[in-house]
Amino acid sequence: MEAKKYKSFRFRNNLVWDRGRRGRTSAPGKPEMEIGSPIELKGESGLWSPEELLVGALNGCLMLTFVALAQSKGLQFVAYESAAEGLLENVDGKYRITEVSVQPNLVLKSEIDLDVARTIMDSLRRIASFPIPLRPR
Repeated sequence: MEAKKYKSFRFRNNLVWDRGRRGRTSAPGKPEMEIGSPIELKGESGLWSPEELLVGALNGCLMLTFVALAQSKGLQFVAYESAAEGLLENVDGKYRITEVSVQPNLVLKSEIDLDVARTIMDSLRRIASFPIPLRPR
């Protein structure tokens, strides 16, 4: 039996240093976004840090994976919100995000769908393939 072939995609990003510990990032067809070091690492307030963007990207990936699985299972939900937190720690002299915890809150259209929703949430733990341990709660 032949292995299933999956599509591959490339995503582009541009970055321009402005001054100090800040710059601008962009992608084709999207508006620029100012970024900078987090305050904890001598950055300025009011700017998105790469660490926040990484945690946000993982949070978004989890939500979009949930939505795709819900659609494939016919699960109807009214609302989805989640909060995420990443842990940046020094490991062997290098700062790394070592963990991201995501706490999704889901409002279902009907209580009948509760078991399907739980099954999907449980499957997210197994299929999330990020280089950082992702812990849906």
